[in-house]
Amino acid sequence: MQQANAYIGTPQNRVDGRAKVTGEAKYAAEFDAPDLAYGIVVSGAIAKGRIASIDPSEALAVPGVLQVFTHENRPRTAWFDHKFRDETAPPGSPFRPLYDDKVIYSGQPVALVVAESFELAAHAASLVRVAYETDAHMTDLDLRRSEAYVPPKKRSGVKAPPSPRGDAEGAFAQAPVKVHGEYRVAIEHHNPMEPHASTVVYGEDGSLTIHDKTQGAQNSQSYVSSVFGLSSGQVHVVSPFIGGAFGSGLRPQYQLFLAVMAALELKRSVRVVLTRDQMFTFGYRPLTIQTISLGANPDGTLVSIMHDAIQTTSPFEDYQEVVVNWANLLYHCDNVKLTYKLAQVDTYTPIDMRAPGAAIGVAAIETAMDELAYATGVDPIELRLRNYAEVDEADKKTFTSKELRACYQVGAERFGWAKRNPEPRSMREGRELVGWGMATGVWEAIMQKTAARAVLTRDGKLEVATATTDIGTGTYTILTQIAAETLGLPMAAVTARIGDSSLPKSPVQGGSWTAASSGSAVQKACQSVREQLFKHARQMDDSPLANASIEQVMFADGRIRLMSDPGASVTFAQAMQAGGVDRIEAEEKASPGMLTNMRYSGYSHSAIFAEVRVDEELGIIRVTRIVNAVAAGTILNPKTARSQIIGGVVFGIGMALEEESMLDHDLGRFMNHNLAEYHVPVNADIHDIEVIFVSEHEEKLNPLGIKGVGEIGVVGTAAAIGNAIFHATGKRVREYPITIDKLLG
Repeated sequence: MQQANAYIGTPQNRVDGRAKVTGEAKYAAEFDAPDLAYGIVVSGAIAKGRIASIDPSEALAVPGVLQVFTHENRPRTAWFDHKFRDETAPPGSPFRPLYDDKVIYSGQPVALVVAESFELAAHAASLVRVAYETDAHMTDLDLRRSEAYVPPKKRSGVKAPPSPRGDAEGAFAQAPVKVHGEYRVAIEHHNPMEPHASTVVYGEDGSLTIHDKTQGAQNSQSYVSSVFGLSSGQVHVVSPFIGGAFGSGLRPQYQLFLAVMAALELKRSVRVVLTRDQMFTFGYRPLTIQTISLGANPDGTLVSIMHDAIQTTSPFEDYQEVVVNWANLLYHCDNVKLTYKLAQVDTYTPIDMRAPGAAIGVAAIETAMDELAYATGVDPIELRLRNYAEVDEADKKTFTSKELRACYQVGAERFGWAKRNPEPRSMREGRELVGWGMATGVWEAIMQKTAARAVLTRDGKLEVATATTDIGTGTYTILTQIAAETLGLPMAAVTARIGDSSLPKSPVQGGSWTAASSGSAVQKACQSVREQLFKHARQMDDSPLANASIEQVMFADGRIRLMSDPGASVTFAQAMQAGGVDRIEAEEKASPGMLTNMRYSGYSHSAIFAEVRVDEELGIIRVTRIVNAVAAGTILNPKTARSQIIGGVVFGIGMALEEESMLDHDLGRFMNHNLAEYHVPVNADIHDIEVIFVSEHEEKLNPLGIKGVGEIGVVGTAAAIGNAIFHATGKRVREYPITIDKLLG
């Protein structure tokens, strides 16, 4: 069977683009409701201790203030920890807002003021008087390193380091060439354009329609139902558009709890929006200290890899990432030892941030590999090729596909790597030192069980639906493309519905698995519709398709045609009329293959090449050119996929040079809690970024051959920039972000 309407693999404009640029797209804080009240969160002022007293009387005296919720008058909610656990929660006891008088981190919500208007609520919140008794707190990872521990309970979906292989310590001790160093990646906060917000619309029957800033409408729905003892039918979560999230929307954040609590208690609609300052009072990318030891022969072949990492977590949950496994995956070595530990500090629990674990771990290992290249005098690309892993050595599995060699070749050619003078400080232009660096990127290719529904009506319109969300990556568009191609319809005839908890079951949008998961489910549902449609077409009186099989026809332009005789066809409307139906509906589930997962490892790969220019006197760094060659299986839409990689590269530039959340350990508080002092890349920081998609045939992971491009763009980018800075200046900085003080100090 063939399709004349071939959309998969072609660049298409975003189907939601017009809605976004005209303001038609609505976000969580933009949905209105009759009798809407407004909640403002009062944030705690100490890092650890208890609330000695809280006095809301001045706030309550303001006309128009409806209630001030505190731990003293909050409604009853679920008792057990597991009731507060969402589908992405790490092991431990989830945070419960306004639960008691204990303060466990700085910025913790201690009250919610609800009033008739936003301005009234904001004013009244400033009148809530809180007195504290403080306890000693600790937020300094360096002082907690000796207390680091291996988490006793593993986080679901996070691979623990594999068992040691060979004798890594002995091989390192005997190695002719050694690289040993400590590498740090600072705390980062997500800072999407849209702050976290929840608008809870209270129905006359007590039901709730919730517009939430979330990457999982059904995750928020199940959380609310569990915590507040409601049935799933009483809670409807809608999140059609999200203004960025990068992982911050994977877990329900505290504004959702507070808005629902207030709506249920006041029996009216309530909106709670966090301020930019309050966006620094929940999850973040954790501070990570890594120690890497590489032993090698003079020709650069590795004889020992040791990679140890310590990450921060909160006192109440054991947050975990895959940090140290990547070198073992990328490079062949007979002697490998990897360890991963946590250390508790008095902050909120970290949360996944774009390419969690890999962005951090690969930054360190790819920096160390660059150091090894200089120590052995081997070109950085050649060094990686000499140690190229042909199989996943941790699990002894074959890769489903791997075109990393091609990434190195194509990326190097496009960048002009052959013209590089390998000597540090050998390239300059005027007062600027010029540096070229490269690194490898890798990210796991995952598919999650997902359901989707397809409905075809006699007028030739198709609707596909699944509960997944679109955080700006183009999910609406790629689902439309898949559906249109599968049924041979123009994209304009297809509507994709997502971001709604009432739709077929879908996991949270994250991990770069959405296209593979929801895309495969949509394709399967459309195939089921197609089969029903073809059945009706064959049963028509004098049907030209009566003796044909579905493999002998093509669906195109609202018709089913014989491939051997395109003039012999039946319209969709004729087939449905013959079947006596006005609509054909199918709901299907798509799941990863169990045997495939047992036998194979699936990963996306990339090769990143960076050019930097460094002012020799001032230490100002400019990233003037990036070439990123990516192998990620089928690229559904090169236009939206390119945008994702560019966004990932910009994210990596921020990680490499700018983004750092700074804790005052005396106060236990993040001090640069706004966009004036927390620096992110702006237009002036971004120059040429070229994305190359390397052809990669993938047939094992999912029916569409997708690996996902949401996170591979950021992995390795920081290391490529750091390696370019060393080439330019001759100074190796092992701590990200690489700021002027570190370069000149």
